[in-house]
Amino acid sequence: MGTLLDQIHSPADIKTLTIPQLEQLAQEIRERLILSLSKTGGHLGPNLGVVELTLAMHYVFDTPTDKFVFDVSHQAYIHKLLTGRRERFSTIRQPGGLNGFMLRGESEHDVYGAGHAGTALSAALGMAVARDMAGGKEHVLALAGDAAFTNGITFEALNNISEQTKRLIVVLNDNEWSIDRNVGAIARYLHKIVTNERVTHLHDSASRLLEKLGGKTAINVVRRAEEAAKGMLWPSVFFEEFGLTYYGPLDGHNIGLLIETFKFLKQQDKPVLLHAITQKGRGFQPALDNLKKFHGLGPYDPETGETLSAGQKTYSEIFADTMVKLANENDKVVAITAAMPNGTALDLFRPHHPKKYFDVGIAEEHAVIFAAGMATRGYKPFCAIYSTFLQRAFDPIVHDVCLQNLPVVFCMDRGSLSGDDGATHHGLFDISYLRSVPNIIHMVPANEDELADMLYTAMQHDGPSAVRYPRGTGPGVAVKVQPKALPIGKAEVVRDGDEIAILGLGALLPMAAEMADRLEAQGVSAAVVNPRFVKPLDREMLASYARRVSAFVTFEDHVLMGGFGSAVLEALNEMNFQVPVVRIGWPDHFIEHGKVDQLRERYGITVAAAMEKLAPYLKNSKVRLVAG
Repeated sequence: MGTLLDQIHSPADIKTLTIPQLEQLAQEIRERLILSLSKTGGHLGPNLGVVELTLAMHYVFDTPTDKFVFDVSHQAYIHKLLTGRRERFSTIRQPGGLNGFMLRGESEHDVYGAGHAGTALSAALGMAVARDMAGGKEHVLALAGDAAFTNGITFEALNNISEQTKRLIVVLNDNEWSIDRNVGAIARYLHKIVTNERVTHLHDSASRLLEKLGGKTAINVVRRAEEAAKGMLWPSVFFEEFGLTYYGPLDGHNIGLLIETFKFLKQQDKPVLLHAITQKGRGFQPALDNLKKFHGLGPYDPETGETLSAGQKTYSEIFADTMVKLANENDKVVAITAAMPNGTALDLFRPHHPKKYFDVGIAEEHAVIFAAGMATRGYKPFCAIYSTFLQRAFDPIVHDVCLQNLPVVFCMDRGSLSGDDGATHHGLFDISYLRSVPNIIHMVPANEDELADMLYTAMQHDGPSAVRYPRGTGPGVAVKVQPKALPIGKAEVVRDGDEIAILGLGALLPMAAEMADRLEAQGVSAAVVNPRFVKPLDREMLASYARRVSAFVTFEDHVLMGGFGSAVLEALNEMNFQVPVVRIGWPDHFIEHGKVDQLRERYGITVAAAMEKLAPYLKNSKVRLVAG
């Protein structure tokens, strides 16, 4: 006889179980998560914390008719297990397998795709309003972690809920963590609710008082009592001022209590917020002992939680080490992150310069404008934000930083593919969205030492600058003790040549060198250039090669549309050179999750693809170009 989990083929199967069976199922789900993710990696901690919540939601409501919207959606693994994807769960985040986030094309139960924080309430409200306009009866639930309530979009949604719909359920999953421990006034406020012994029973007390006294007088008494208690006896008034009736806090691991509460909320004809207290990493001691590590990680030992240590420092760690050096020598250097101290490695900077470190929560727009404000007072803010997350702050970059020509440095981690995380996390657009903005300079290092030099260059530059660098490790180049400033807008000619000029941007410089080797083996003289700067481009270098080569080749770990190759084409055109440019980069569509090398092969970001595209442009037609 199999496990209970093996008998769950759809949410309908959950509804036949007793409370003890549901508790057993919760344990089996945790065991499946721990064992399966030990092989594939993934977001273990967040999912271990929402097992009972997800079970209770599916027990009471009926998807896909009822709509579940998960904020970020990295905690939707249990939802996937319960909605017909159990047999494929071992493929999660693997090439061709299940996505690590909600994905509309994957299942009818995934009603809204996500990967960034703060979107659930707005999307759920949109669904609720659409339901109301169509005369529907379905329920809409938004499950958002407490970290999402540090995000401005969440508050924009809260400001509109009671005005736009009469029926919406918001579930606040409160575990005090995003990737790192949550920071700021909202986090302290939620903690105040949780630790106030009188809060839990206050709503019931008010209801009983109304029943005893009755009438208008009682309502006025309670209303005055509520006003007097704001911020002291009744912190939940914060949500009620937004028009959401607050329920909780309650134990987010008590399945019976959760089911009865959801049944009650299902009958409410008003917007409500359920505050559930959960434990991130519940059921796996290594995850409880190291919550940051087990938020999202690669394969690990399912018994001990130990992971392989790469040994070589990542680009993120080189960034943090360099930031320590810069802050040691410059009192005006400060580091800012948006709830990603671990991912950006600024948690390594923080112990050295705690007063120069700022975590503003999941609030990228605020982070950039906050940095702009500091820059007006003579400080040199380095904003460490993933390329994919910096997209959220595009207007502040333009309006608050670049328009005022303020010396803010954007350190864009994950500037390339983010592998197993997929389309929501790939950093493939920052060259396009930044190079059109006046005043900013944009740099891309080819190795670890060059990253340190670029950060040093940015510190000395009196204006906005950006540095993009990939996830993981680089080629292993040693970082010198003292970084040096690079001449702005000047490329490095690695190897000279007269027939083809190959420009390999950043991490793809080795592809340029490999292609040059292949060409020279066939008698074609090829130059290899490390561009270093996307903006400003080294036009002097481009013009020099444009006068003597038959074609340029550009390699970039970025979309072709508006990317580095496009910038080269534009510059050559403006200088009236008609030299062909073979561009190698990512196509004009969203790239799925998968292993980086496999995805590059699939989409032609390879030397072989470049050789094939270059063949028609060789001056010497007698040379037979071999692609392989």
